[in-house]
Amino acid sequence: MYGLLSIIILLSVLPTMRLLSQALMDMSWTEPSSLSKVLSQSSTWRAFWHSIYTSFMAMWVSLALGAALAFFIGLTDIRAKAIWVFLFMLPMMIPPQVMALSWLQLMGPNSVLLKSIGMAPPLGSKQPLYSAWGIILLMGVQHAPLVFLTLRANLLNLPKELIEAARLSGASQYRVMVDMILPLCKNGLLAAAALAFISALGNFGIPAMLGIPVSYYVLPTLIYQKMSDFGPGMINEVSNLSLLIAILAVVVVWVQHHFQARMALTGLPGRPLAFGLGKWRKPSELAMLLILLAILLIPLLALVSSSLVRAQGVALTWDTLSWQGYGQIFMSQSVTWRAFKNSFLLAGSAALIISAISIPLVYWFNREPSRLSTLAKILMDVPYALPGVVLSIACILLFAKPIPVIDYTLYGTLWIILFAYLSRFLSVGFKPIHSSMMQIDMALEEAAQLCGANLWRRLSDIILPLLAPAAFAGFILVFLIAFNELTVSALLWSARNETIGVLIFNMEESGDVIMAAAVSVVVVLLVILLMLSLSLVGRRLPKGVIPWQS
Repeated sequence: MYGLLSIIILLSVLPTMRLLSQALMDMSWTEPSSLSKVLSQSSTWRAFWHSIYTSFMAMWVSLALGAALAFFIGLTDIRAKAIWVFLFMLPMMIPPQVMALSWLQLMGPNSVLLKSIGMAPPLGSKQPLYSAWGIILLMGVQHAPLVFLTLRANLLNLPKELIEAARLSGASQYRVMVDMILPLCKNGLLAAAALAFISALGNFGIPAMLGIPVSYYVLPTLIYQKMSDFGPGMINEVSNLSLLIAILAVVVVWVQHHFQARMALTGLPGRPLAFGLGKWRKPSELAMLLILLAILLIPLLALVSSSLVRAQGVALTWDTLSWQGYGQIFMSQSVTWRAFKNSFLLAGSAALIISAISIPLVYWFNREPSRLSTLAKILMDVPYALPGVVLSIACILLFAKPIPVIDYTLYGTLWIILFAYLSRFLSVGFKPIHSSMMQIDMALEEAAQLCGANLWRRLSDIILPLLAPAAFAGFILVFLIAFNELTVSALLWSARNETIGVLIFNMEESGDVIMAAAVSVVVVLLVILLMLSLSLVGRRLPKGVIPWQS
């Protein structure tokens, strides 16, 4: 138990405490401190306002998309619900920098797709996505699946007997929706809104690719810029900026947990809610198809088109069709292979270690509940709640000096990124295994214990086989998220330690758009294949293990 607690302290508590101590180390009542200097700068408050504004407006976009589709898929009798859910989950799994790149290739005067159909604006026209509204739109689309998942879980647990009683009493579908379902989903809506806000607040990839070119900075990109300056007192400034965004994030996370805790409303088992759409079913399905085409397929089609031409801005025809971009990234560019190898190594190692740690953790939390285990569970969520840039700064501060006793420096190596992944994604891999553990009847263990089986025999013969499917699902989820990660690794990578997310971001910044598009297409294909694989084995997994399946 104390060994598991030590792991949680190492991964969750130490980075946060190191950041806090660095931010407050030069506090003084008589002399100006780094904190007062940061708070007196106009750039800080400008970026703070930009963060609040873009996150708040993106939250409404996410709510409009996610809530509408959650109510539509969860409450009506549309066909092929599993396919709709899978397609709508894709934007969340696609890296934000890839999504930003795909939309940049869709719009503007250099769009290959628009040039190919003769709809491109004239050369010299402004790229409309380089603006606050471009950031808002893309972050809203990126985080809409989080709203969808939160509300869908709420809808699946609605007390169906109450709704059936209302319908038997003559209530119309409209009255049931307004008088019963919406009030029962109020806490779910508020929790989903807070989750969308906090996700947008910590997003780095989209504001970096759409905001930095026009000097529109939010707090994560301002921290990135200051880290690049290497000026005097830089580390104290970024520590205090990180502390500022961390405090804001923790407040919003508390709000999200407050309302999510009030979502636990479970009714009697029964058929899923399926309000009849009648003659409106086909038009409604067509409208959903158009929405998914607009937010997913068309931008990806623009990305593919941009990867198949010889030069940026050339219309795609049979004469200009070229595999040059793919040839360059896989043959002549050793950095691409290195980035893929690093990403596979980091994501696979993080997923494997987290799955191995999570199994004894869930056993401890479920079989020996106490205040200590409850506190440990809360501490595990802290790094994931913090924006990735903040966690990166904390890891830099923690490992900038050699580790005592072994005298080894993690800073500037691949292993500091692995540590950050373990810290950030521990709760992601833990939750599917915890959900599965809660469904295991304690009577199985008690019967084995009565037959003389010791702890290790019970774990190897009962617990581990039953938790293996959930551990595999947690492995895939962590791998999917970590493989495409940019927010954490953007500040931790070094020469020869690039990841795929960093590679795409650097290629786009340096103007190698065709190669960036080609790498992005490969990444999207890998994500889709992994999600399909997880969906195919989902029928054999416990309920609640895969987020996009009920």
